[in-house]
Amino acid sequence: MINLLPQKLIELASALEKPLYAVGGACRDFLAGLTPAGKRDWDICSPESAGEVAAAAEKLGFAVTAVYKNTGTVRLVCEGESYEFTTFRTDKYVRGVHSPAEVFFTEDMELDARRRDFKCNAVYYDIRARKFVDPLGGIAEIESKTVSTVADANKVFGEDGLRLMRLCRIAAQTGFTPTEECLNGARANCALIEDIAAERVWEELNAILHADIKYGVAQAQYEGLQLLKKTGVLARVLPELALGDGMEQRKDFHAHDVLEHSLRCVKYAPPEIRLAALLHDAGKPYCKLTFGKFARHEDEGARIAEGICKRLRVSARQTALTCTLVKLHMYDLSGEASENKVRKFIVAHLGVLDKLLLLKQADFSACKDDLSEAPCVIKWKRIYAKMLEEGVPLTKKQLAVRGDDLIAAGISPVQTAKTLDFLLGECAIGNVRNQKDALVRFALARRIDG
Repeated sequence: MINLLPQKLIELASALEKPLYAVGGACRDFLAGLTPAGKRDWDICSPESAGEVAAAAEKLGFAVTAVYKNTGTVRLVCEGESYEFTTFRTDKYVRGVHSPAEVFFTEDMELDARRRDFKCNAVYYDIRARKFVDPLGGIAEIESKTVSTVADANKVFGEDGLRLMRLCRIAAQTGFTPTEECLNGARANCALIEDIAAERVWEELNAILHADIKYGVAQAQYEGLQLLKKTGVLARVLPELALGDGMEQRKDFHAHDVLEHSLRCVKYAPPEIRLAALLHDAGKPYCKLTFGKFARHEDEGARIAEGICKRLRVSARQTALTCTLVKLHMYDLSGEASENKVRKFIVAHLGVLDKLLLLKQADFSACKDDLSEAPCVIKWKRIYAKMLEEGVPLTKKQLAVRGDDLIAAGISPVQTAKTLDFLLGECAIGNVRNQKDALVRFALARRIDG
């Protein structure tokens, strides 16, 4: 373990009067043989006060970016590594409130361990003495790849609703299995997630959607979502999706109900489209319950997805992409659209084409766990390759005519954008050559009405 620690952290431990410990994820990962993608999380602690640690760290060249004396927390940066220090403490919570209501500093490591969440995160490494200290039996839990709480599960989850999401994320990322007591405690307190700020919920949900990346655990994102479902948290965070639990679909197309299909779509989706994969059928439960059928669920789904994204404070850019993919994912699902229609669709939506094909593939695979290439994807790739070979203009910049040319020819300035879009589509299907004079004549012969 000592070989993993940054040299500056070892120097800080030597500079303090009382022992300095690494704790939490870094210890868990080392003992479990897990190597995280990117930088390690460095949580450190000691009976030393925040002020003493901050002063010692500054002398060694650390940048102290924040000091919170009421919680004994110091945030440090040095040589590209970030650290969060906390003084040994025990906390008192108001049920469901994420931050502790009262903090009591202590010299007792076991009390400090008991205020944490899971035993696998409550193993300490004494940096100066170069040895692990295990007050709650966390090493055995790591070795057995299980997750249990540091105290009665009902108490631990009742203190902080965000731990409900953390359970699902940590278990998914590491491949550990929560104990039944742990799961029961989460179920009993699942409503407390509603008291947590939307930004924190989204941060954890997004981490779950990408849980396989952290340590390379296959299908971790799917297992994390399944845990959210088992604990009842999914129904609180995404009630629109939870309505699809047990909602059957046509057996000739689907082997799974609406919710399970959505979770499996995330399972088969690459990281960059997983939110869209999760929400792609968000409109199905609404349409079925409102209209008695799934038809046009993509339109309602885009509306519902936008509401979910706004509620969770998802970035505007990711919201826009997600809603666009949800709205478009059903186009030509049956493969019956003509080649000309697909060509026009491709140039109209070129900016999201690659991601839409990824979603279509994940959607296809999630229907019956079929990993072969989706027929629609095969068809569209063939058409797109053909367009590239033909040198078809794919963007307005590639057209041989500009807005000024159209205006000079007599096209109304307010119609130039629509006219250029029209010409792009007509070039795509071969109705007009991509030459300036030909495009202008074609535009004049088929003026776009306002």
